[in-house]
Amino acid sequence: MKTQWFDFYYQNKSIIQRLSKESGWIVAGQAVSILGAIAIVRMLTEYLDPAEYGQLALGLTVGGLLNQVVMGGLSSGIGRYYLIAREKSDLPNYFKACKRLLGYATVVALLIAAFTLFILVLAELTDWIPLALTVFIFSIFAGYSSVFSGIQNAERQRAVVAIHGGVDAWLKLCLAAACIFWLGNSGTSVVLGYLLSVIIVTLSQFFFLNRLIRQPTLSLIGDTKQDWLSKIWSFSWPFSAFGIFTWLQQASDRWAIQIFGLPSDVGLYAVVYQLGFVPMGLLLGLVPSLASPILYRMAGDASEATRNDQVHILLWRVVLSGLLITVSSFGVSWLVHEWLFHWLVSEMYRDASVYLPWVVMAGGLFSVGQILSLKLMSELRSRDLLYAKIGSAVFGIMTNILGAWLYGVAGVVLSLLIFSALFFFWILILTGNLPKQLREIQNNGSI
Repeated sequence: MKTQWFDFYYQNKSIIQRLSKESGWIVAGQAVSILGAIAIVRMLTEYLDPAEYGQLALGLTVGGLLNQVVMGGLSSGIGRYYLIAREKSDLPNYFKACKRLLGYATVVALLIAAFTLFILVLAELTDWIPLALTVFIFSIFAGYSSVFSGIQNAERQRAVVAIHGGVDAWLKLCLAAACIFWLGNSGTSVVLGYLLSVIIVTLSQFFFLNRLIRQPTLSLIGDTKQDWLSKIWSFSWPFSAFGIFTWLQQASDRWAIQIFGLPSDVGLYAVVYQLGFVPMGLLLGLVPSLASPILYRMAGDASEATRNDQVHILLWRVVLSGLLITVSSFGVSWLVHEWLFHWLVSEMYRDASVYLPWVVMAGGLFSVGQILSLKLMSELRSRDLLYAKIGSAVFGIMTNILGAWLYGVAGVVLSLLIFSALFFFWILILTGNLPKQLREIQNNGSI
């Protein structure tokens, strides 16, 4: 057995070493990002009371509209088609299409921002204008950053992606603290710090991306030109379509609590969400970061059944590992949630610790569903995600409203858990029959 392992290692030495190096960068980057996200929560709960923290959370939902509906879909499409364009030696035309699409997206984002600000003026909610304006500008730059990161991740420039992700998390912390000290305790001060951070990171990403584009081996044009604009848009528009509903689902929890509860309740929910759902997304986000370019390269343009089957088997091993991590994280958070909140938040937020295990479970199930959806994306079946994303989001919106009305924060936490479980099982059905997948994995080796 040991001899077979050594034979396998030496036959695949270069591949194993590269994957180990890439995994090391991704793990390090995500670890720094998770620590930064936790440190931000600790800092903000010291400077902002629950009502102020709740206003910040509500304001950021406005920016989520641009991320989900405008920029998010393009980021997925641009990242997915990079390797296909490279395989066909047509990257110059691909990048031209990307520039045009980002230009269109920016115009749409500015129109949405202008319309929202106009509504705030008509509704005489002028106090919200500085926060909303800052959030919109922050969201546009965050969209650019996501696109640049997607291309660099597809190129497997793991160090570049990891360093920028880690730097962004801690720059947000430092610059938000500086803006609070300079401008006072408010959500606008915090988002201004976030904006300065994402501008610095985006400019750095653009510098590295420009170096990548100028490489001689990548600047050659092949014999066959592709209509990349229509291809990327065809892949991306379903994300924008269901992004409307996923944004409503993600925003409705905070706004439902605001309507049926107290402003401070929004802050309590936002803190437990930041310490439970977000870290699980970052932790299990290691998988898409590492696996998506590998899976996309394996699948190519998804025209060969053999290549799709290889993606299928590999991905299911990863999904089962993700479920194991989710269950383990739930158990650990159940045991130590009070201790964690003692160290990670100020005293006025600690009553919300009881919700942490359930939010962790919700974050894990949703993230595993996202991992599983890579199978559909690798096969260029993004339209198949429409029903699952829209259906689960609509259900989540209804349960958020009902839960907030009946039980306040506890009801919204329960709604989040049900929504995440529904999304996971819906994607599970779309990608195939679970017992069949398990048999295939068993026939091809254990996890």
